[in-house]
Amino acid sequence: MPTIAVVIPAWNAAGYLPELLAALAAADGLTPADEVLVVDDGSEDGTAAVARTTAATLGLRCRVLSTPHPRSGPAIARNLGALAATADILFFLDADVLPHADGIARVRAAFAEDPTLDALFGSYDDRPTDPGFLSQYKNLFHHYVHQHAATQACTFWSGCGAIRREVFLRLGGFTDEYGRPCIEDIELGYRLTRQGGRIRLDKQLQVTHRKRWTALGLLRTDICDRGIPWAELILRHRAFVNDLNLQTHNRVSVVTFWLLLGSLVALPWLPGLGTVVLPAALLLLVLNWPLYRWFARKRGWGFALRVVPWHWLYYGYNAVAFALGIWRYARSAFARGRLRPDRPGALALEGREGGQ
Repeated sequence: MPTIAVVIPAWNAAGYLPELLAALAAADGLTPADEVLVVDDGSEDGTAAVARTTAATLGLRCRVLSTPHPRSGPAIARNLGALAATADILFFLDADVLPHADGIARVRAAFAEDPTLDALFGSYDDRPTDPGFLSQYKNLFHHYVHQHAATQACTFWSGCGAIRREVFLRLGGFTDEYGRPCIEDIELGYRLTRQGGRIRLDKQLQVTHRKRWTALGLLRTDICDRGIPWAELILRHRAFVNDLNLQTHNRVSVVTFWLLLGSLVALPWLPGLGTVVLPAALLLLVLNWPLYRWFARKRGWGFALRVVPWHWLYYGYNAVAFALGIWRYARSAFARGRLRPDRPGALALEGREGGQ
């Protein structure tokens, strides 16, 4: 049976780590051969000390590392943990999640039973801890998307994702091309599958998310940290796959939303467009009815009705983000005189490929 190394990047995570480490200590199937590595990224709240104290109290085998520079980012922190690990499988967890009790056992069994499997990832569950509407909406939406996606994936998710250490090191780990937490995990997945690797989405591998979302944080993350760089990545890899957030009904919904918005804006000058507004709105409702009905089952119809305007806004800013991503990609390609090739992982860039 393969051994597991749980790698947790942490920045100002002192409030999260005690429960997370306790959940790992109590997890089914955790063995003395497994390891836990917390990588402190220059925290200012005593994260490293809290991790050491909590692990000692729990009797948990846990190493606490530090990045060479504060705020190096989770990609660099995960790479550092991967280099320090000795286990067969790297199991990446965000500091603000709580794994279910069967998480480690599921990861171990998946890789033991399928020698051809290179990586797998799970999803948030449907019980986010923050009671705010945006936190509930954002996390439940993530859960829904992953639970309705294909099990054979072409991307990776480092919030709750595992990969064979030898494969991770061969790829050079996560790239450092993004200056802040971004889509380095998606980029790693694209590189892996492009080289013939296999990634599986395990819908039963779930974690509870404890993050509190705000409107500004949600918009910044979806537009700047995901939408724009993901559009560039899709163009670079020619990876417009009909899965996750890129399913056909999502693409049609984006076009329909902008048709609806454009008709409403132009209505004072072109009254004839009034015949477009209602059909466009109805089409948006029909295309996304399974999602809204699912929200209603989980949180009631009052909650589902509050979701609709935020979800339509999501389609609106996704189109803007994709357009900006296309522009940035085209500008980069023009400046270089050619399409940008794959960028190797940060470990390969530093000459440490293979864990050396």
